[in-house]
Amino acid sequence: MKILALAAVMALAAPAVAQAPTAVTFRFEIGQRAGKIMMSLHGSEASYRSGPPTRQAVIDVAAGQTSATFNGLPAGDYAMKAFHDVNGNGKLDTNPFGIPTEPYAFSNNAAGSFGPASWDRARFAASGAVTQAIRLR
Repeated sequence: MKILALAAVMALAAPAVAQAPTAVTFRFEIGQRAGKIMMSLHGSEASYRSGPPTRQAVIDVAAGQTSATFNGLPAGDYAMKAFHDVNGNGKLDTNPFGIPTEPYAFSNNAAGSFGPASWDRARFAASGAVTQAIRLR
């Protein structure tokens, strides 16, 4: 009985293990050294499909930047969308059929079929420090 009581007291006295805040970094393989990469990070499928992003970032490629980090995120599932605004007009340019004419990418280097990559393909679990190398298409 004394051993059980001692074990219970020790368990209560043990410091809680603090989980480090989540930091997600995306490093882009850049083809053209002009314009900016516009990115959005989404913490749910609804947000990824059509809602507001959890966070956004702009990478100034012309100034030599090639990565962005989102710090202080809660652990969970995320997905990222990005495009390289080469001509600096602030939007993803497309041809008359709606096909992008500027480079774009999704987390996990996921590819879509006749549209953006699905949440299931782009989704990744984040806890602690996470880094992804992303190829723009």
